[in-house]
Amino acid sequence: MPKMRFLLPLLALMLLLPSAALASEHLAFPKTMELYWVIPFVCMLLSIAICPLAVPHFWHHHFGKVAIFWGLAFLIPATLVFGFELVSFYAVETVLLEYLPFIILLLALFTAAGGIRLTGSLVGTPAVNTGLLAFGTIIASWIGTTGAAMLLIRPLIRANKHRKYRVHQVVFFIFLVANIGGSLTPLGDPPLFLGFLKGVSFFWTTIHLFVKTAFISLILLTLYFVVDTILYKKEGSPRPQAAEKAEKLGLDGKINLIFVAGIVGLVLLSGSWNPDVHFEVYHGITLDLQNVVRDLGLLVIVFLSMKLTSKECRELNDFNWDPILEVAKLFIGIFLSMIPAISILRAGTEGSLASLISMVTDPATGEPLNYMFFWMTGILSSFLDNAPTYLVFFNTAGGDAQYLMQHVATLSAISAGAVFMGAVTYIGNAPNFMILSIAQNSGIKMPSFFGYMAWSIGILWPVFILTTLIFFL
Repeated sequence: MPKMRFLLPLLALMLLLPSAALASEHLAFPKTMELYWVIPFVCMLLSIAICPLAVPHFWHHHFGKVAIFWGLAFLIPATLVFGFELVSFYAVETVLLEYLPFIILLLALFTAAGGIRLTGSLVGTPAVNTGLLAFGTIIASWIGTTGAAMLLIRPLIRANKHRKYRVHQVVFFIFLVANIGGSLTPLGDPPLFLGFLKGVSFFWTTIHLFVKTAFISLILLTLYFVVDTILYKKEGSPRPQAAEKAEKLGLDGKINLIFVAGIVGLVLLSGSWNPDVHFEVYHGITLDLQNVVRDLGLLVIVFLSMKLTSKECRELNDFNWDPILEVAKLFIGIFLSMIPAISILRAGTEGSLASLISMVTDPATGEPLNYMFFWMTGILSSFLDNAPTYLVFFNTAGGDAQYLMQHVATLSAISAGAVFMGAVTYIGNAPNFMILSIAQNSGIKMPSFFGYMAWSIGILWPVFILTTLIFFL
């Protein structure tokens, strides 16, 4: 895997890898930080949206350089204005505490799930496709949206190679398997795991988001089945040509099921085991032993998965490193250029977005407006990292897990918004971009950034509005 050399400098920092830490009190951007500092992040998003259409050849060869450029477009001016010590602190904190844990977990799930191949002649009929989407939605909360997506996206694509219309299959897959299905446990999506670390009970979302998740999932699965049936009949109900040597339905690369379980176990370990061993590495950035163990364990799983999975299995599974490399390159620019946006949000009612943060509370009574918590958390999670966005509104609602677990509607609104609306854009949740890359590599002409948003807003927002009227008003 020669292209993986791109990650080696980052992986060399693993011994310094934590999961989360708070900034030193004396190192913080001013709470009055102006909104114009968000311009590089906006330009990063516009580059992802426009460049693949306007300059496809340039983008294909240089998207990593564009991502770094927009990261530096914030870091360099910020250094001149706020000083090297402050900006370097935030840059190191972002890379070590957020980006590296993020990309290493994705790498582990991508490698392990990518080594599991569903064998046999699965035929992409509307019933089979709907069944795959339903199964992926169910398991996403237990092996993570990334794990479920990487496990099932290739079988879905292979099963439908004979189909003419395939874009809708991938779009609904992103909606359900890569996002909405991950709402029932802390294993499903990063925001819920942060809530778990803050003291929210493991099965709290299972109990309180189950009906909402089932409601949305059933609507989308029904809609998908109707759309796929119409298109299938329009195609003439095609059947693939029979293979000369039929393969039995089963699984190849079964050892990777153990590795996926190991990944889940390591994530749970980092949230439940606290030996209280910490190491300060840079201006108050501390490393927790349990997180170092977790992430080193994830890298061991990557190595073992590559060693113990046959080359033939990965080749037949159309496995390659391009999707994870694309995510790694683009998201380093997103994480760095996003620093001021997250800082302004964290300033709460004292920051430049005070009016926005204040919208979640009734000014007359001081009571939380749960429908606004759902939509504000959700819309911001669609474009920002949904994990810190979840924490911003978690803290806005009081920040006390025991208190919020008693105020079911408020915590449900924050949790649901962060997870459900990750499906609105390609960058709303990491698996979205990986699915996009895999689909494109398989020859599916996927919608552009804005084209996908036309799908998601047109389909998801009416469902979310209905969800709001039923559950959050």
